[in-house]
Parts: sequence; structure tokens; C-alpha cells
Amino acid sequence: MWVRQPIVGVLGHVDHGKTSLLDNIRGGVVAAREAGGITQHIGATEVPIQEIIRICKDIIGNRAFKIPGLLFIDTPGHESFSSLRIRGGSIADIAVLVIDVREGIMPQTKESLEVLKRFKTPFVVAANKVDLIEGFSGMRGAFLQSVGKIDVSRMDELDNKLLQLSSQLYREGFSADRYDRISDFTRNVAIVPLSAKTGYGVPDLLMVLAGLAQTFLELQLRNEDETAEGTILEVREEKGMGEVSDAILYSGIIKRGETVLTGTVNGIKALKVKGIFKPKPLDEIRDPRDRFLPVSEVRAASGIRILFQGEGGVIPGSPFKAAMGDLITLKKTIEEAIKSSFKPSAEGIVAKADTVGGLEALVYELGRINIPIKKAEVGPVSKRDFTDASTNTLPEDRIIVAFNVPVEVSGIPEVRVIENKIIYSIKDDLVRAREEIKLKQLEEKRKSMTFPCKLLVMEGNVFRVSKPAIFGVRILGGRLSTKTPLMKTDGSNVGNVKSIRSGEQSLDEAKQGEEVAIAMDGITIGRQIREGDILYSDIGERDFRLLKDEELTTDENMIMDEIRNIRRKTNPFWGS
Repeated sequence: MWVRQPIVGVLGHVDHGKTSLLDNIRGGVVAAREAGGITQHIGATEVPIQEIIRICKDIIGNRAFKIPGLLFIDTPGHESFSSLRIRGGSIADIAVLVIDVREGIMPQTKESLEVLKRFKTPFVVAANKVDLIEGFSGMRGAFLQSVGKIDVSRMDELDNKLLQLSSQLYREGFSADRYDRISDFTRNVAIVPLSAKTGYGVPDLLMVLAGLAQTFLELQLRNEDETAEGTILEVREEKGMGEVSDAILYSGIIKRGETVLTGTVNGIKALKVKGIFKPKPLDEIRDPRDRFLPVSEVRAASGIRILFQGEGGVIPGSPFKAAMGDLITLKKTIEEAIKSSFKPSAEGIVAKADTVGGLEALVYELGRINIPIKKAEVGPVSKRDFTDASTNTLPEDRIIVAFNVPVEVSGIPEVRVIENKIIYSIKDDLVRAREEIKLKQLEEKRKSMTFPCKLLVMEGNVFRVSKPAIFGVRILGGRLSTKTPLMKTDGSNVGNVKSIRSGEQSLDEAKQGEEVAIAMDGITIGRQIREGDILYSDIGERDFRLLKDEELTTDENMIMDEIRNIRRKTNPFWGS
């Protein structure tokens, strides 16, 4: 039996400073290396108790600790990463909820609170960015040491911010106060004012986390079962090694040479552990500054890198457990854990991502904007993906979105690939691409249809009476294209527009408010058409019905009503 280090989940709203806080603790720059400056995968950082004692030496007193340290799990803050946050929150023993002290509780903060409620995870609030409050910008070290040295008015301003935050937390069902004012930590959530940028207040946060873990979590941190159990965070190709899996071991001992069950692209498989590697303390498992250290075994809790023997295709996000005992039940448990809630559409885009969590997030984000998805899978873009996308009926569905994965094959011309490492950039790019495709289709459709137009034959602007008649018109509404048939207000057809000119320039189309010259065959000015006449596009009944489904402007819809009223003088049911 041993006491493992507690797993600390770091949660909160996007850009409130979660990764920056861990950067300050480990003295690294992981936040700067994230795509778009935003965490999109779960990461792990181990902080030994010796380092915590060193950082907190001025405020920690003579406290002794049994825990070997803290293992931080950094989770994404953007709202689409719900499943990743839940996965990180569900394995956490205690959590840090990072909140911008100026902005307070935001949408993803509320979601994080729901995760913490759901898993009954105790947490501490890191009230970040106090350096942006006047009087605190140059502060360093522990908050507790500075309380009596700060100008009263500036401290009042901070306390007002913290009071507002406490009120917001109260409305969410939590009683909270500044940590140094709390006497019963079982009834109140501790708020630690700090700056991830300068490190001010970080010693206080580490002290509170270590103290709470030591006081309230010792029983659940006792590890008596040596059966290895954990979660695959990410799978990547490592030069000279092949496919490796970054993971969190949250229970038991994992040993080199033993066999574990986990999810692969070919189902649940028993894989032999060929190698185990650990990042150095204070390094970060996703993006370490130093090489991993090979080890023969690792005790929970720890962030590790595993090299499995044999087939690859391990699915990121899937649990793993030592292959022992009732393997059938264990296999079913793992299968349930990696099942996706995604329900494919008969028609829709193809979505590919590098991890299970990333794929879930992508599906969620696209679902929020009602993008149909035919197929969603983990892995690089393949020839089969192009084939699946090309069979869609609608051109705007012939798209593959590749979230942080490579395109391994040459494409098919009618299929567009949208690649990005930032999920909401993919969403924006996808929406833009679909709109472009729809617009192009609409333009093609418009070329074969007669659209609503109303124009005035301008007085004193007859340039040729006939063969062809050339005269000036003002577009009163809608748009006039070449070949558009025109009619008078009595419904009589007067022929098609042969050409449109503005000065010396030939036009394909004229829009509302423009004055242009048009040419028409088969008419004579003064007979079929007179100066001052109002003309309409002569829309056929079929086109009229189709146009009802188009997104027309207010003016175009008014002209449609006028055309229908003209036609119904001779046919009461026209256009119904």
C-alpha cells in the first residue's frame, strides 16, 4: 500500500489562464506552443512535493506532507471540448477552477462547475489576472505575505471583485470566500487571488491544494490494488520508435512486459507494454523540453508515455487496464467507455480528428450549427474518405474536415478538404466554404431562371426606336439580366433583353438603383413600349414557384407579389 499523488484537474473558461498558470509553476512555455494559444488536448504535469515546499517555504510553516506531489491535468477551456473536460474532471481527485477575476463566471466556467458537481470533485478557485487590477501589477511571491502591505483602497477593489465572484458562485450553489478567511474548508470553496503571469499568489494555491489533499483525500489516495488502470490521452508518431501513447496512470502499477487491454481501430485488443517513459518532474507530457526517461515500472498517479508491441492504432481517449481477471467483462467495460454518441446522417460531410476527444468536440461544434455529418472517425484522411464524401447529393456536403490530422492521399476534384489545428477555425472555414459552394450553385441556378425585376422606361433616353430598340431604363427593384423576358403592367409580353450597357461597358446584370441602356428586338418605341412605362420581368409559373424557396430581398418579394397580382387578373390561381 502506498499514498499516490493526487490528480489535480485544471478547468475553466477559454483564455482565463489555465495553461499559463501551469507554465508559471513549471517555468515552461507550453501555452505559447499551443495551436492558437489554446489548449486542445489534455496534458499532464507532475510537481514533486519537494518543489511545492520550496515554492511555498515562506508561508507553509512546519507542515509535513505524506503525498509525493501533485499531478496536474490541463483541460481545454473552449466550449466545444466538453467531453475532454469531462474526461479530465472525472479522473481528478481535486480541481482548480481558473476564473478571470475581472470577467467572473463565463459559459465554460458554468460547464466546468457542472462537471465538478457531477463527479463530486472538491475544488479551489484560482482568481486569476489580479495583476490587471491597479496596485497589483508588480506584485510577486505569496499573496498571504502581502495582505498587510497593500494600499487599503486597492485591497478593497480586489475584495469587491472577489465578493462579486463569491456571489456568482453562490448562485451556482457554492459558498466561497478568500482562502485565508475560511475556517471550515468542508463547507466553503477557497478562492485564491493570483496572477499566472507574474506568479503572485501561486505559492498560496499550491499550499492550499497540498493541504486539502493531505487533510481530506488521504484515504482515497491509498493505493492497495496494483492492477494498472488509466486513460490514453494522445497517440503520436515518435521518430525511431513508431506509435507511442501518452497516458495517465491513475491506479495501480504498470510494468514493462505486462499486457493491457485498450481500444484500437480494430477493436479492444490485448497489447504488450514494450516500453514505459516518464517526463522529468515539472515537465509536460505533451510537449516536454527534455527527453523522456525510460523506466521499468511506474506507480500511480503519473503521466507516462507507453510503447506497445505489435499492432498500432490505439484510440486516444480510451481507457486501459491490465489484462487480468474477467477479461470478457473488462473488454465490455472498455468498449462502453469509448462508444461515441455520434449518430451519422445519410448525407453529410466527413469529419476526421486525431483523438476521440477531439472528434467528439468537432462533432459537437458542427452539430451546434446544424452541419450534417455522414462519417466521423479518428485518423488521417484516406482514399475511402474521399469516396464517401464524393457520393453526397448536395455539393456543399462534399467536404472533408481534417482536425489536426494529415491527408495521406491525393484528392478527388469535387471534394474539398478543410484542414486546421484549431477547431473553431475549422468551423468558420467550413461555414465559409459551404456558403461559397451554395452561392456558386445559386448563381448557376439563377442563370437558368427569370428573377424578379421592376424597371422604368426613362423619358428622353431613347437612342434607337427599333431593330433593335435601344433605350434607357432605371432599375426600380430586383435585378435585370440579359435574356430576361419583360412584360407590361397588363401582363402582355414585349420580348427579351438582348444586351445591357452602361456607357461603353457591356453588363451581364443591372441592379436596383442603376440606370442603364438596354437593347430589345421585335419592338418599336412608341408602339409596344412608351417612355414612362413600368416593365416587369415576365416570370413563368414554374420559376415563380421555385423562387418562393429562394432567399429573396424584401424588394424582390414585393415585386413577386406585384407580378402574381398582374397574372391573377387572367388566372386567379396563378402561382399557387
